[in-house]
Amino acid sequence: PLRLLIVGCGGIATAWLEPLSLRTDVVIVGLADLDQQRARERRDAFAAQAEIGSDPAMMIDTLKPDVVIDLTIPEAHAEIACMALGRGCHVLAEKPMAASMAEARRIREASQASGRIHAVMQNRRYLPGIRRVRQMLDAQAIGPLAEIHADFFLGAHFGGFRDAMPHVLLLDMAIHTVDQARFLGDLVPVAVNAVEWNPPGSWYERDASAMLVVECAGGIRFTYRGSWCAEGRGTSWQADWRLIGRSGQLRWDGDNEISATIIDPNEQGLSRQPRSIEPAPELNLALTSHAGCIDDMLSAIRAGRQPPTHGGDNIHSLAIIHAAIASANAGGARVAIADM
Repeated sequence: PLRLLIVGCGGIATAWLEPLSLRTDVVIVGLADLDQQRARERRDAFAAQAEIGSDPAMMIDTLKPDVVIDLTIPEAHAEIACMALGRGCHVLAEKPMAASMAEARRIREASQASGRIHAVMQNRRYLPGIRRVRQMLDAQAIGPLAEIHADFFLGAHFGGFRDAMPHVLLLDMAIHTVDQARFLGDLVPVAVNAVEWNPPGSWYERDASAMLVVECAGGIRFTYRGSWCAEGRGTSWQADWRLIGRSGQLRWDGDNEISATIIDPNEQGLSRQPRSIEPAPELNLALTSHAGCIDDMLSAIRAGRQPPTHGGDNIHSLAIIHAAIASANAGGARVAIADM
């Protein structure tokens, strides 16, 4: 079995440890956290034989893990990843890949230099709904793709580091949505215009609402509207989607509801009457969300291939976010992805 060292035992650790503890092809050899009590609690719940400690580098040298799983705060990702890659470990990390583009480039270079895999958790790619939508787009059920629009509105009361985190919606949450959009449309981002703000009554210290327009190759546009201060009727955590093709439109609620309509190209008149088409059939994925992404990443390590969410790919999702932040800081000015 692959030997795993978990670094960071905060709230997100459960989402990783639950599926990992059910696998027979891995063994959790260590749990590292500055808070030893927290590490001890995770060990008692999921990995009774694991060592606990507070120094990840020392634990790597002692325990010789094959894989380091980085569940630390975003500001620590580059330090942990580069240290672990430099010691010969593969690294699987929570999103975002890094807190800045410079740090993401450092990680990518360290992965290339070490010959080890660095991959990022993008669990939204591993849900039945998004796979069904992708099937329909691949089959051009609504014709060639022209636009993708996503709405994300929830009232999220986390407490902790997010309450003071700069660009909290964009960096901590919208990374999921832009990665979903890239996955759905095979988007190649070119430039971003964005604004962000902190709405009246916000319980966050920094901007918790945002809008952005992503210009992509081929003239496709992706738009995002979101807020983490939207109390009441909310969207799915996977956002609410409208995808527009040259022949019709597809609506996806982010969960299991998918509907699509197309028009008859031979019909004339100002407004052509659409007709409904059947969505892709229900999918029964063996492993979903974190478990699905973890399985794909571990399978890639065993096979010696790059997983779909490897850092070299995921850096393009992160570039959209940091271009959006740069645009918002410049009053909504157009920011080229190449400049990231």
